[in-house]
Amino acid sequence: MADVSVNDSAAERVGYITRVQSFSACHRLHSIHLSDEENKRVYGKCNNPNGHGHNYKVEVTVRGKIDRLTGMVMNLTDLKKYIEDVIMTPLDHKNLDKDVPYFASVVSTTENVAVYIWDNMVKVLPTNLLYEIKIHETDKNIVVYRGE
Repeated sequence: MADVSVNDSAAERVGYITRVQSFSACHRLHSIHLSDEENKRVYGKCNNPNGHGHNYKVEVTVRGKIDRLTGMVMNLTDLKKYIEDVIMTPLDHKNLDKDVPYFASVVSTTENVAVYIWDNMVKVLPTNLLYEIKIHETDKNIVVYRGE
């Protein structure tokens, strides 16, 4: 029988896992707290009454101790399921402003989409595991949120 020894320092090693997922959605940048004129000035063409769409790319990163027995921070199969439940089901191919109750009173900026995803991911992930939500709205516009 082979002696399997685990290096004690390995139990303290921290790893980061990122899972990438894409979804498509439309929205209109419009604040109920601003006049129509102010909305047009602040949001420009993104305030189009008919909205506009994006192919978002979301990176969900978790951070935690690498389990000395499994060698994992968490099971990627579980992370995939959480992403499906929190991001894909409620957001993919949806009008964020009309189909997602959260955005009825919150402007659907990418910053607020990141907050929405964060707030819902922390509800399903083990405590203190979520590290970062990064959303690529376009190739040039990227938002990072770490729950701060």
